[in-house]
Amino acid sequence: MQTVTLVPKEQFKISVEGEIISPDNFAGKSAGEIGALVAYEGNTPRPLSELFDIKVDGNAGAADDVKIEINGNVPRVKRIGEGMTGGRIMINGDVDMRCGAKMKGGIITIKGNADSWVGQEMTGGEINVQGNAAFYVGSGYRGEACGMRGGKITVFGNANDFVGEHMCGGEIIIKGNAGIMPGISNKGGKIVIEGNTTMPGSEMTKGTIIVKGKVEDMMPVYQREGIEAVDGVEFTKYVGDVVVAGVGELFVK
Repeated sequence: MQTVTLVPKEQFKISVEGEIISPDNFAGKSAGEIGALVAYEGNTPRPLSELFDIKVDGNAGAADDVKIEINGNVPRVKRIGEGMTGGRIMINGDVDMRCGAKMKGGIITIKGNADSWVGQEMTGGEINVQGNAAFYVGSGYRGEACGMRGGKITVFGNANDFVGEHMCGGEIIIKGNAGIMPGISNKGGKIVIEGNTTMPGSEMTKGTIIVKGKVEDMMPVYQREGIEAVDGVEFTKYVGDVVVAGVGELFVK
């Protein structure tokens, strides 16, 4: 097992493209070798050793045996864990957008808040946000036809608008409230919102949305199909979006 601890040397004012920070890239490397890896601060290449204090305990030949722990807020470091296939990342603070983008495996835990596009287009693995998440949880980036395709995202606080936009698979759980239009243009997957939300499922063709709180405003594009129990709890079931011949299922408590 290899544990890599990163402590930011400052609160960065310019965004850092941090996709190099992943178990796949750190596996088997010493602190010096990890420190020599390059991230971009704005358009300036910077070795990680200039951005973080780095400590390595143990050794590992594969990503599955690597744990990365980031101690401190990194609200200006983007794309941490992008494309990772295994291992663990623990962020003891807030993180910038696109954390866990396109990840295929492993676990990311964010002790603070996550900015937009957390879990963007991920195909596997698990992301846990213990604080709040901003816009586009598990969605596709601009112009992508498919967002999240697999894996699981849990947000223990609230999430902002467009949760799971263009979602094609996987599962998103929001323990708090969600903003407007979760599940917009969904083609698959499952979204569970334990709090309140507004206008879920617009243009959804497939997939499932379960709202355990209150829907503040319903899109007039769903056909009511009566009462159905989900995990022993009764919900009103709707099917749609009928405008796009959708067969998505929307359950409202």
